[in-house]
Amino acid sequence: MHGIYVLSEVVAVRVPRELKEKMKKYLIDWSDEIRRFLEERVKDLEFLELLDNIKGKARKRRRTRIDSVKIIREEREKR
Repeated sequence: MHGIYVLSEVVAVRVPRELKEKMKKYLIDWSDEIRRFLEERVKDLEFLELLDNIKGKARKRRRTRIDSVKIIREEREKR
């Protein structure tokens, strides 16, 4: 997804001056680097959200309900 984004928004990021100076010595397209990081991070979060939704649906289909807090407390008390 490199290149021109036809429908895009500007996101500004404030970094410490020292970091900005360190970044200057590397010939990297920092905008592209940050854009790719954000795209990957959003994909990861969407995947985790999907997993949570799947788990939630599976939990609703279970016939028995288990109070995990109660079980954990009982196990701790056994120690």
